[in-house]
Amino acid sequence: MSASYTPAFSRNDQSPVAQWFWTVDRGLLGAALALMGLGVALSFASSPAAILADESITDPFHYSWRMMVFSGLGLTLMLTSSLLSPRGVRRIAVLALFGAILVMMALPFIGDTVKGAARWVNFGPFSLQPSEFAKPGLIVFAAWMFAEAQKGQGVPGVTIAFGFYALTVCLLLIQPDIGQTLLITTTFMAVFFMAGVPFKWMAVLASAGMAGLVSLYFVFGHMRDRLSRFFSPETTDTHQIDAASEAIRAGGLVGRGVGEGVMKRHVPDLHTDFIYSVGAEEFGLVLSLTMIGLYAFIVVRGMRRAMKLTDPFEQTAAAGLFMLIGLQACINVAVNLNLIPTKGMTLPFISYGGSSMLAMGLTMGFALALTRRRPGAYEPGASLARPGRRLL
Repeated sequence: MSASYTPAFSRNDQSPVAQWFWTVDRGLLGAALALMGLGVALSFASSPAAILADESITDPFHYSWRMMVFSGLGLTLMLTSSLLSPRGVRRIAVLALFGAILVMMALPFIGDTVKGAARWVNFGPFSLQPSEFAKPGLIVFAAWMFAEAQKGQGVPGVTIAFGFYALTVCLLLIQPDIGQTLLITTTFMAVFFMAGVPFKWMAVLASAGMAGLVSLYFVFGHMRDRLSRFFSPETTDTHQIDAASEAIRAGGLVGRGVGEGVMKRHVPDLHTDFIYSVGAEEFGLVLSLTMIGLYAFIVVRGMRRAMKLTDPFEQTAAAGLFMLIGLQACINVAVNLNLIPTKGMTLPFISYGGSSMLAMGLTMGFALALTRRRPGAYEPGASLARPGRRLL
């Protein structure tokens, strides 16, 4: 007797989990799971070298075990949030944004200062970076406000959205965190543009953004130092980026092999901001292109689905979330390749860090929830369901 495949859920099953299974984009979900798996694998490659910077840690896989816990929590948060309705996404996003803002307001008083920046709140063995959760919260909230403004019912959505954007940016600059400020600003402006703003407004905002960037250069000394190191590397210490670049070059096409990396031992923050260089040294160009390909798949497929949504809020919110993931990945990879000045930016789903993993899980979960195949969610003729499959 030949074996036959039995699907996990019947198409006639009306339970919430079954509805989620048949309506969620399993390609996007699979890509996110693959990146999480790579993150755990690379944590085992980086942890033995990373603990050398902290003599109080004796277990060589200390960061690996913690990364497995963070990935499990991030996966749970992603799957749970992907079950939400668009209204549920709005509610949770607003709570995440307001909660993050409140904690960020308290950082000057209760925050833990590391390398001159107060960005974290310590809870025993764990720490929380509230700005990570402000990013998806602000993007969804802004998309909602822009959509409400378009209805012409007297809701000052644009003013409210820009007010919360300005508040978030001010709190980030107090820490200070220039990298997150630039990332949030770029994504926020992209959402504003996708909401249907006239081009002349975008030109005005772009000019204001350039003026703000120049102002940051004169206000923040560490920003000037990073730009000086980038444009005049011969005049200052560039050990971190030099070591990362050497590790990437040493990997070649297929890498040195699992656990055989040598140059990674000289890379500061190799398990967080520079995890890309670890993967490149041990697994070569093949893994590097695989990671970049997975991010590109998430962004391109996600944006295509978002643009076919009929609801303005769902469309701009989903597109903004996918863009947020893609931009953060681009910034991290560009820093590792010495294409832009160094920034404290994690590689989504792969870098070590509880706040980053949980926030990315929430971001991807929101995006999956907004792009699910619901009745009427997509334009006529743009349904992504297979022939004969009922939209639940």
